[in-house]
Amino acid sequence: MTDEGDRQAQASEGRPERLSVLGAQLEDLSADDVVARIFAALDARTRARVLNANAYMLNLTYENAWLRDLFREAEITFFDGVGAQLAARILSGRHPRRTTPPEWAFEIARGVAKRGGSIYMLGGEETAAILASERLNAATGVRVAGVRDGFFDHAKGSTDNVALLAEINGARPDVLFINMGMPRQERWLYDHWNQLDAPIAITAGALVDHLAGRVRRPPKWVADMGLEWLVRLAVEPARLWRRYVLGLPVFGWRVLRERLSLSAQSRDR
Repeated sequence: MTDEGDRQAQASEGRPERLSVLGAQLEDLSADDVVARIFAALDARTRARVLNANAYMLNLTYENAWLRDLFREAEITFFDGVGAQLAARILSGRHPRRTTPPEWAFEIARGVAKRGGSIYMLGGEETAAILASERLNAATGVRVAGVRDGFFDHAKGSTDNVALLAEINGARPDVLFINMGMPRQERWLYDHWNQLDAPIAITAGALVDHLAGRVRRPPKWVADMGLEWLVRLAVEPARLWRRYVLGLPVFGWRVLRERLSLSAQSRDR
């Protein structure tokens, strides 16, 4: 679908305008906007998938049709990372805001607690997931309906997944945090959204490790300069070198190629 076609479809469905970046449909949302949209969905008793995209996710979306479908269908999407912001600026001339789940997870938990609801923490290493949930409960008073680590058979229809879905649906959390890393968490949500009895599902990446104190975010000025990826690479080189050392040049080339394609289309009109 063309950008103009995207805009017309969004208007006809009553959705806010989204920016198309390497196949991902993303909204220009601040942290406050994301929180407000989540609570609006809860209060209206509607359902919402909450997705974020950084440069790595945009590379994955470019390569996978199911991710493009997921971002098109998701109710709340936002920019998470300077690379994604820069790509949007190059492709659309706009400079969207960015945010990330660790910035507002406590606020979501406090709001859920005030509404008498609960959360479920899915993913991460078991000890870290339990500690993260305990800290979230202690800081906000939110009820934790369940905790499950991310080490299970993620295949759709697996015995592990059948049992997990039964557990989550039995607990009926208001918010499900899915912390299994990209793109595993997105694939799990894509495969199981229609089977979940949870109004809000948030793909939250390393939130468990942040809450448990295993990963610390660099100062805000580092993120504002677009250098957070370099800090993460220095801390976890064995796990992240392919994502950044190989992935970022590929990402840059794809954005440039899409910009050239858009320019050519504009000249041909």
